[in-house]
This record gives sequence, structure tokens and C-alpha cells, in this order.
Amino acid sequence: MALDKDINVDVLGEPRDQNPRYLNGVLDDPEMDGLSLYEKKALLIDRELDSHGMGKYQWYIFFLCGFGYLLDLLYAHAFGLVAPPLQQELGFSDPELGNIFSAFGSGLCAGAFVWGVWVDIVGRQYAFNLTVLVAAIFGLCLAAPSNYNGILVLTAFTGFGVGGNIPIDTTICLEFLPHNRRFLLALLSVFQPLGVVLSSGLAYGLIPKYSCGAGADGQPLPACSTVTPGDPCCTKNSNMGWRYLLLTTGGICLSIFLLRFFIFRFQESPKFLLSRGQDEKAVEVLHSIALFNKRESTVTMDVFAALTDEGLPNSTRHTGSPTLGADTKRLSHSLGRNAKAELARYKVLFSTATMARLTILVWITYMFDYWGFSISGSLLPKILLEKNSAINVSVKETYRNFVIIYICGIPGVLLGALMYGVPLVGRKWSMVGSSALMGVSLFLFATVNTEASNVGLNSMEYFFQSMFNAVLYGWTPEAFPASIRGTAAGVASFWGRLFAIVSPLIGARLLSVSLNAPLFLAGAGVFVSTLAIVLIPSTSMASRSF
Repeated sequence: MALDKDINVDVLGEPRDQNPRYLNGVLDDPEMDGLSLYEKKALLIDRELDSHGMGKYQWYIFFLCGFGYLLDLLYAHAFGLVAPPLQQELGFSDPELGNIFSAFGSGLCAGAFVWGVWVDIVGRQYAFNLTVLVAAIFGLCLAAPSNYNGILVLTAFTGFGVGGNIPIDTTICLEFLPHNRRFLLALLSVFQPLGVVLSSGLAYGLIPKYSCGAGADGQPLPACSTVTPGDPCCTKNSNMGWRYLLLTTGGICLSIFLLRFFIFRFQESPKFLLSRGQDEKAVEVLHSIALFNKRESTVTMDVFAALTDEGLPNSTRHTGSPTLGADTKRLSHSLGRNAKAELARYKVLFSTATMARLTILVWITYMFDYWGFSISGSLLPKILLEKNSAINVSVKETYRNFVIIYICGIPGVLLGALMYGVPLVGRKWSMVGSSALMGVSLFLFATVNTEASNVGLNSMEYFFQSMFNAVLYGWTPEAFPASIRGTAAGVASFWGRLFAIVSPLIGARLLSVSLNAPLFLAGAGVFVSTLAIVLIPSTSMASRSF
């Protein structure tokens, strides 16, 4: 319900002086019965933000977080696209090719864990900006080296910056979006296929035109390090296409950082401030957001002060979680005691049998989801180039087909967002169906080789991959308490990224044995994710506010 401009209204938009249930500045609300002090304050924050609807501030947050999603697959796909010309120039083997994807995966893994935990300790604001800055700096440097080891190091550091985007951006969006717009969490993932399409389009324009061609015998020119001086080979000057692609990708990343840091002023999450006992700052942020949206906030320190937690057990007073909350005394604790408090947050993930089951199954889902799409995403360009070469499809046509394949991810995300709140389907069965069909398409692609089937089955795979991940990424932070939301999403992403390190190494070694073996390996991993989702309690699929 929209709020009146008059400040004499409550957080539900009702006039204070006409509401007999409004006592001492606080609404006598049955919904607050049984809630801790922290949860009551969090409820007021939710209602305040809900009353804004999708204001200008919320739309800015949505698109800037969406750009973080875009970077995730913009870079991941770029490495797959530059791998063939990079391998041709430097002359490394197929197993060594897997090391590049694993270096990126290692950075993603470390980034997901470090940024995901840091966002719950230091706050959302710093991580929101620093992840993109780190990725931009090292991403731009990637075009400089002409040696294998230099590429590996810079790839890992780029991954470290990129790795924190999804857990951080999803957490931030969740805490600022109104409840009736939570489907936009799934819609954030539409920026991922946009990133892949953008990367594919750039590669289509740059790599075929600025890459080493074939020799007199019709075979690709060898690396200069593998031939005697004076023999025709793939030189740096004739193979600048992959460098141009990485420079352009780094420039896009830097532009997003400038938008986040200089153009838009991101406010710290009120719920994070509340969990740190910084109630006054939380109220200030609400008023700043209201001002940005050309509204007036009705949440004040007087309203917070009038709330009580009387009637609740002592163990649940002042806090809505076992470890964090609005207790200001912990702010003056020693570093050691605060560190123990931070570590204690992990216990929340296993605080009950249901929560432990949810945590473990979410981890398994992420592990094998990342296992599957990391193999297919990193090795698909090479597999498709070789399959198309066998049926006389040119390199340029193959890179054109990448654009066609990956544009199908956009309707996949849109369908995932549409199914997000459909009764009897919702989050759980949307993920079950899309992940199963993703695995089926990988198996089918391994059994055929025509241009039409290669495009069609890969389009099908990416459609359902995008649908699956849209719902998974949007739902994960909803399933956990607000005080550990960033940590829960970050650790889940960490496990996924960890498996994304190992899977390309195994896939690259299988590639030297059989062109289709990595596809079967990827599909099998996706089916494990399907089974894990089936076993997740249906009660965990509901949206959680606190």
C-alpha cells in the first residue's frame, strides 16, 4: 500500500491518530506476537521497504546487481572462447588447457567464500564495489602476457573478483526488494545469458578476423615455440583477437565499477546494520532511501525504542538469530570474542535437523550444478569447433552459432522467473524439471553431429541451464536467516566453485580420449543436482524474511 506524504502515518500506511491499535508510537500488531526484538525491527524495515514498491532506488539496485551477474558469465564464457586461439599461439596441450579453467575456478571459489563471508562481517557496501574493481584491474591485465604461467596467475585473480558477485548481489537485492517483487531475484539471472551473448558477439567480430589462419597444408598454424625459426607459425601479431576480446571485457567490467562507485551511491543494508546493533544508522538509511524515492519514511528511533521483547525467553531477546542481532554490547567486545561470534554463525546452518538437511542438500546441488555447466561451458567451444570441422562448418559460422545458442538463455531465465511463484510448481519443481532436461540435452548432444542438432541441442541445454540457475540463485538466500544470508549463499557458491576447479581438469583429460566423454560427465553431474533438489524439504522453499 502506498504511503501518504503526511508523516503522521504508520508503516502500514494507516493514520496514527485514527488507529486505536497504535499505542505509544508502535502498532499493536498481532503479527509481532512471539517475535524477538530484532525480528520486530526487521519486520518494520520490511514493511517500510514494501511500502515503497519498486521505487527508483530499487530499480537502480536491481540493474547494478544484474550487471554483477552479467560479469560472472561474461568472463567465464570469454575464457572458453579465447581458449582455441590461445592454445594455438602458446602451444600447450589439452590437459594444460584444463588448467586455465581451473585457475579461473580457483579464483571464483576463493572469491565466493571470502566475499560471501565478508559481506556478513564488514557489510554489503564495500564488497559490492570491490569485487568489480578487482575483476576489472586483473581482467585488463590479462591481455598483456604472452606466456602460459602469466595467463594462469591473472586468470585466477580475475576469478577472485568475479567470484563474489552472485552471492553478494543476490543478498543485496533480496534485502531491498519488496516482497511482492521477489520473482525479480530469479529474473536477475537474465543478465547471465546477456553476458554470454555479449561475449559471443564480441568473439564473433574479433576472433575469426584477428586470429592465426591455416598453413599451406590446410591445418592450423603451429605455435612458434614448437617449430624451428623461420618456419610459418602462429605469431602474437597475427593472433590479437583473443587479446582484443579480453581488453573489451575488462573495459566493460571497469565501466560497471564506475557506475557503482561514482554514479550511484549504494546505502548499506538496513538489516545488516540492525544485525550489528547500529539501529540509528539503519533508520538513517531508510530515510535516505525514502528521500531518493521521493517519499517520507515513518520508521524512527522512537518507534524502535517503543518495541519490547517482553514475554520471550532470555535466550531469544534482542536477537532474531542465535549469534547476531541488535545487541550493542557485542560491538565493544575484543577482536577474539568477535571472531568467535563470527565463526559461531556457521552453527546456524546446522542448528536443527531440518536446517542441516537443507544446508547439505543445497551444497550438493551447487557442487554438481557447477560441475556440469563448468565442463560444458569451458569445453564446448573446442568440442563444437572440432565437431563442426568434421562436417565442414567454418570457424566463423561456429562463432556465429554461439550467439544463436546462448541467446536462448534469455527466455530460459524469463520462464524460470514466471514459474517462481506458480502454485504446485514453484521453486522446487521448476528446478527439478529444468535440471533434468539440462542433463538430457547434454547426453543427446554427445550422440549426434549435424549442424542443426549441434545448434538445437546446445540451445536446449543452455535454455534449461539458465532457467535452473535463475531459480536456484534467487531462492538460495531466501531459504536462510537474514543474519547468515550472505554467508550461506557464499559458502554454497564456494562448494560449487570448488567442484568447478576439478571438473574441467577431468573433462580436459577425457577430451584427449573421446570428444564426447566430457559431455556424459557433465550430464551425470547435473542429474545428481536434480536428485538433491527432490530431497530438499518443501517447507524450505518458502520465502524467509528474517
